[in-house]
Amino acid sequence: MIGQGGQLIARALKNEGVDTIFTLCGGHVFAIYDGCIDEGIKVVDVRHEQAAAHAADAWGRITGTPGVAVVTAGPGVTDAVTGVANAWRASSPMLCIGGQGPFSMFKKGALQEMDHVALMAPITKWSDRCFETRRLPEYVAIAMRHAITGRPGPAFLEVPLDVMISSSPIDEVEFPTNYYTNAKSYGDPEYVEMAVKLLQSAQKPVVMAGSSVWLGRAQDALRRFVEEADLPVYLNGMGRGCMPPDHPNFFSHTRGFALDSCDVAIVIGTPLDFRLGYGKSIPENAKIIQIDIDPLDIGVNRGADVGIAGHVGAILDQIVKAIPEIAGPREGRRHTGWIEEIR
Repeated sequence: MIGQGGQLIARALKNEGVDTIFTLCGGHVFAIYDGCIDEGIKVVDVRHEQAAAHAADAWGRITGTPGVAVVTAGPGVTDAVTGVANAWRASSPMLCIGGQGPFSMFKKGALQEMDHVALMAPITKWSDRCFETRRLPEYVAIAMRHAITGRPGPAFLEVPLDVMISSSPIDEVEFPTNYYTNAKSYGDPEYVEMAVKLLQSAQKPVVMAGSSVWLGRAQDALRRFVEEADLPVYLNGMGRGCMPPDHPNFFSHTRGFALDSCDVAIVIGTPLDFRLGYGKSIPENAKIIQIDIDPLDIGVNRGADVGIAGHVGAILDQIVKAIPEIAGPREGRRHTGWIEEIR
């Protein structure tokens, strides 16, 4: 049995659970549409590549699974740049597949030829091209692994036209499986203990939680954490909606007052960027516990007294479990007066 490049890509996407792609019809990527029809993948044809990229970004944010945009070469790829950059800043899992002139015509001035890989490199977690038809599923797997693991984000795969329309015997094609792990990374137990002890000494603690809570689907862990430790919580970014709006520990309009008055700030899954005054919204003498998925995000703009990297939900559950072990059973609500002051 022979498989065309576009069919191999579609089958690889199907194996990953993709059931929809966003695209604007173009000759360089037309073979993928045939493959999608064969695999039962819905093809949403938009009016502008920018819409395809934004739709894939939104799909990744909402579902937590990679949104897929398929765009033709040259202006098709450049039109998608803003949507890819948006996914980059929002940490949305996304795969953008771009067409290219035939590999056999590289550097000769083929239709809409340009260096898409270099263009996309600064705004993606991974940007590369595939030169062999039989390896297309492997490259789709590599792109998906980068898009999904660690801090999610966009990946870009370029496929030259002759690679796209060429065929390869199916028995010579490897469709990778188990090529990434969903295992959660837990925080260092020593640092979890440090965080618990700091929380126990706090008189006016505040939780500021953001996008990594949603990206890690850790909203239930966040709720357990603020209830067990009796903490007021504020949300920003994609963290919005991760607490019930009528929850007694959830606040919104008093964020400035609470941060300005706190003695311990627990910053969960959100950077100390412009929204938090680059860390200056928190008093100089206040302690900071920072929890995020990527260790490179810890201590940016302001040092963290306790920085814990790993899956946000797993770390919060560690802290909840450690509170009675380290500090003993809690007697009543510890911060009722502080929470009522905020209210």
